Amino acid sequence: MAREKCVLAYSGGMDSTISTVWIQENYDMDVVTLSVDLGAGPELVGIRERAARAGAIESLVWDVRDEFVNEYVFPGLKAGAMYEGVYALSTALGRPLMAKKLVEAARQVGASAVAHGCTGKGNDQVRFDAGIMTLAAHGEPLRIIAPAREWGMTRDEEKLYAEKAGLELRQVGNDQRVYSIDRNLWGQAIEGEDLEDTWQEPPEDAYSWTKPVSETPDKPVEISIGFEKGIPVSVNGSRKSGVELIAIINDMAGEHGVGRVDHIENRLVGIKSREVYETPAAIVLHSALRALETSTMSREQQRVKQSLSTIYSDMVYDGRWFTELRTNIDAFMNSAHEYSTGDVRVRLHRGSCVVVGRRSPFSLYDFDLATYSTTDSFDHESATGFIDIYSLSARTQARKQTNSEAR
Repeated sequence: MAREKCVLAYSGGMDSTISTVWIQENYDMDVVTLSVDLGAGPELVGIRERAARAGAIESLVWDVRDEFVNEYVFPGLKAGAMYEGVYALSTALGRPLMAKKLVEAARQVGASAVAHGCTGKGNDQVRFDAGIMTLAAHGEPLRIIAPAREWGMTRDEEKLYAEKAGLELRQVGNDQRVYSIDRNLWGQAIEGEDLEDTWQEPPEDAYSWTKPVSETPDKPVEISIGFEKGIPVSVNGSRKSGVELIAIINDMAGEHGVGRVDHIENRLVGIKSREVYETPAAIVLHSALRALETSTMSREQQRVKQSLSTIYSDMVYDGRWFTELRTNIDAFMNSAHEYSTGDVRVRLHRGSCVVVGRRSPFSLYDFDLATYSTTDSFDHESATGFIDIYSLSARTQARKQTNSEAR
């Protein structure tokens, strides 16, 4: 009788490589690894060989970069999804797509279980488990295995286990620090080692996408980003695919030290965690689109969008991507961005990203109404009547209730 199969989300790093061995030993299952290419870059080089050395019977590598950008990243951008105002949700946006592909792979190879390397106190376990259970609700149930959560491995135990199993560790820096890094084209999250001391500045070897300010160019650079209905489509007048555009801006912004985030974050499981991120393109594109919105959306649209952005960000962060509410909010965002077409000019310099210009054929900014020059077309006399009506309710309440005996 053939052994049962388990499809493991495999990054090629220490956690997932250890999990490959651990599942075979503790569940008596064959392991098929699934590596979804979200733009992780060099991490995918040699990934099939690493999986084979760990005992995987098959290694699937799927390029889903276009799907990731068009169906997850750009909807998140249009929704203004920045968790707690600073985190562009690079990892959180990738997890539902990975959960979707795990279910698809399990059906394809006839697996009865899927697995991930998430710990018991992180957010990713929720994102994976909730997504998998939701997507598998209408077919054969899939068992979810989470070695790091079940074993409760510490970093030191993982290192020892990896050495005992003859697995290669990815080490960074002269001090042999081993960071936990989750990377995709929208950003990378760096955890562990010295980063867990919130008083210490993140060591420079934790960063790989952005230059320290001291090493950035002396002169600023300006880039122009073109948008169509809230979607970025060009850089400096050259039309690009989403994947190409993000890669170009990542490089340009990183060269100028833009994109570093050091944040004490509120995790879903109730603890605070020091999180370090590098999201150069995300910071630039969110800044640019917000600037464009100020000219193409009414005040009321902006206010409602801002309110929904917080809800949307929390939903993505909390692993509730596959919900009808998220779909509903996406519908609003698509409608609100109907006229978010135009260009935004951004200046990058010494770690800063500053919008210095914006234009749109649908801009609600009217020069003749806004100007104080001789071309001013605003009827100043109409302001008197407007203010009289605008203040009527306040004046009535003040006359009837202020200092009254009822108080």
